[in-house]
Amino acid sequence: MPNGAYLIDSNILIRWVKPDDRDYILVNRVIENLIRQGSTLSYSSQNLAEFWNTCTRPPDRNGYGLSTEEADLRAGVIEDALDILPDSLAVHREWRKLIVAHRVSGAQVHDARLVAAMHVHGVKRILTFNERDFGRYTTVEAWHPQLLSEKLS
Repeated sequence: MPNGAYLIDSNILIRWVKPDDRDYILVNRVIENLIRQGSTLSYSSQNLAEFWNTCTRPPDRNGYGLSTEEADLRAGVIEDALDILPDSLAVHREWRKLIVAHRVSGAQVHDARLVAAMHVHGVKRILTFNERDFGRYTTVEAWHPQLLSEKLS
């Protein structure tokens, strides 16, 4: 059964607190099922920064166009409901190892930082819509919410 500890990716977080998003129902169902089954759900500072970026970016630039006050309220929901994986020197050092070992460049450095936090904090699974982005990391399992929803049913 796919339960245990999960890092919740930014692309999940932004849908989780926006009821008019087309994936809101799926994301909520999966998160509720994971919590009900006793899974530990977490986020990182990077996830929250990416969340904030999307929430406050204008809609014509693929954002939600929320005010900082609205983004703050939604970020508070995440902070209240999930555990944070704290940044540390150990996360930084693990990230540096990963980006060199896997020859990571460009935007993929952000995913490597998430994997580094997962390694340091012992989290093996990430809930994400972009599971292919984590394919190079054999130490983590990337779960798409649709697949996880089917497994949890």
